[in-house]
Amino acid sequence: MQNRRGFTLVELAVVVVILGVLAAFAVPRFLASVERSKAAEAFNYLSSVQAAQERYHARQGTYATEVTELDIKFTAPKYFTVGAVAAGSTGSLEDSWSLTLTRTGASAGYGEYTVTFTEEGYDGENSTIADHADINPMQI
Repeated sequence: MQNRRGFTLVELAVVVVILGVLAAFAVPRFLASVERSKAAEAFNYLSSVQAAQERYHARQGTYATEVTELDIKFTAPKYFTVGAVAAGSTGSLEDSWSLTLTRTGASAGYGEYTVTFTEEGYDGENSTIADHADINPMQI
């Protein structure tokens, strides 16, 4: 008899099952991590807008009606659509504002969600990203 070397069909099946189980746990976590980094882009953008709005308010006595009026130059977010600056909770741009970014394109199964900031910062009540704690960088 000759010595045969190699793997049996059972050994190969066990390896495939183990790889499948590992992939079932790793892929969703990886996709959530990628989406969380994309959501962080919105938070960074809106934080910059918030700081610039406060500087504008200090100089003009009212908040800017357009992002282009602010004293910073930055590109629009790659994965989000920028809404229009609106009056905030008081209904007047003299003392409040609100800006919402909406996720565009494929979002790893999370669908379309929004991130809203006001003069006070992140608005968890009006942001639908709050429904996705696993991708929300604010973890609120």
